[in-house]
Amino acid sequence: MIVSRFTKRVVVLNCAVPALLLAWDASRNHLGANPVNFAIRTTGLLSIIFLLLSLTVTPLARLAKRSWLGTFRRSMGVSAFAYAAIHFNIFFWFDQAASLVDTVSEIGMRLYLLIGFIGLLLMVPLAATSTDGMIRRLGGRRWKLLHKLAYLAAIAGGLHFFLLVKADATRPLIALGILGVLFVYRMTARYLQLNRDSRQLRTAKPVAVGKPRNWQGSMRVARIFKETHEVKTFRFVPVAGGPLPFEHQAGQYLTLTVNIEGKPVRRSYTIASPPSRGHFAEITVKREERGLVSRHLHDQLHEGDLIAISAPAGRFIFTGNEAESIVMIAGGVGITPLMAKVRYLTDRGWPGPIHLLISARTEADLIFRRELDELQSRHSNLRTTTTLTRENAPAWTGRRGRVTAELIREVLAQDANGRIHLCGPTEMTDPLIALLKEQGVADDRIHHESFAFPSRGTVEANTAAFDHVAAGMATLEFARSGQRVTDLMGRTILEIAEAHGIALPYDCRAAVCGQCKTRVISGNVRMDADDALDASDRANGVVLACQARCQDQVVVEA
Repeated sequence: MIVSRFTKRVVVLNCAVPALLLAWDASRNHLGANPVNFAIRTTGLLSIIFLLLSLTVTPLARLAKRSWLGTFRRSMGVSAFAYAAIHFNIFFWFDQAASLVDTVSEIGMRLYLLIGFIGLLLMVPLAATSTDGMIRRLGGRRWKLLHKLAYLAAIAGGLHFFLLVKADATRPLIALGILGVLFVYRMTARYLQLNRDSRQLRTAKPVAVGKPRNWQGSMRVARIFKETHEVKTFRFVPVAGGPLPFEHQAGQYLTLTVNIEGKPVRRSYTIASPPSRGHFAEITVKREERGLVSRHLHDQLHEGDLIAISAPAGRFIFTGNEAESIVMIAGGVGITPLMAKVRYLTDRGWPGPIHLLISARTEADLIFRRELDELQSRHSNLRTTTTLTRENAPAWTGRRGRVTAELIREVLAQDANGRIHLCGPTEMTDPLIALLKEQGVADDRIHHESFAFPSRGTVEANTAAFDHVAAGMATLEFARSGQRVTDLMGRTILEIAEAHGIALPYDCRAAVCGQCKTRVISGNVRMDADDALDASDRANGVVLACQARCQDQVVVEA
């Protein structure tokens, strides 16, 4: 269910109705023989009621499985503080004639006043941190820890009410009873969760001794090789030497964490070295002017430096068991995952046909050219075909132009039944997939990995597309946490979640790994890339949080 801005305003207005009615009765002298005492007691009771309501919201939302109820928790809490503040101010201004000395003296002499005042003080930091801005500053974890003070404030309010009443204590006992039930529920839920976690640990299957499936740690930059004028290969080795601390398959990637201007930034790059060379891992990176991390690697990283790495991940793999032959089509730096497969298959002497079709801009942009020439001379089952799209030098005698339907047919004629892997910019892979399907290639034979480089026109188009975001027409609501954000500023869902202390899993931020998959409950988003999504994901409203930007009022399952 979507909780609209109008609905929230209606709730806030209803929270204010008792205060408005009290003010209306006061203006007409309808508060009884002792109006000050009536107003003090009424506002105090309302504060306790709203405080209990704010504490009830979370259990009710969980039991009813209605996460949207959490949207009203802050409204109830702020209303509780507002009525407590009015309660104290009426006491100070009218009962104590605005005398600070008398007020302090009265509080010091009467236990119920002291307890009530402590409860009010406990509510001050809760009210002060109730805004989205304060949640961002504190972070979700610290904010939730601070707001556990609501239980202490409620206990103080209940005791204050109980000690105040001299005759019938029914209402304060009811309030304390409700608070006790809520506290028992919270402790029970916590115990059951810990019990479930403990049971899962006890029943978990033992992990086989060996290299971890997912490894994180630091590695040393052993060598940096210049492949072309804008492409470098970085070789990483274990800090203490020896074999790699993780096992990977040809085509998988690793994730680097680099510190740029005091902030950790993560990016994923294909492991270009094959699994058969187990003492190092290499990535080959093109320097992009708009690439924050690629520029850092090219300009700041040196041999001997340490770098944080997590590995491996990715499903764009080929081990040689999936098919008896393979056709690989690479565009530019998209050759890196395909080169890992070429190296792996030739290292192990795989007998199946390997055909590599390379598309690059110029002869100077060809990556791994010498190595491929040598591999082709040594392995008769490896064939490479190269076409250049912008080469004007007459010395180039090879093919020219983009990958065409004719060239696709020529390659497929040599290998009609093999698996096909494509990697390159989206503007290349999308048409090629269409061409392959036109040639009758079945979907299950085609596997691809794409990437996008934002052009100036794309950036300008994105800015124009999100002008309405700055105007506040697009919003984002996180259903589980109940947080609603209006100041989107064209940011992705992942960036917004990070700014508001909401933990979303992610790795590459490049639409490759799929770790940040998030389901959109309602609303529309636009993604620059969605390579990690399959047909089932798209049918079920799953998006990539690292790419998705809100077009209107969006609610996500997070």
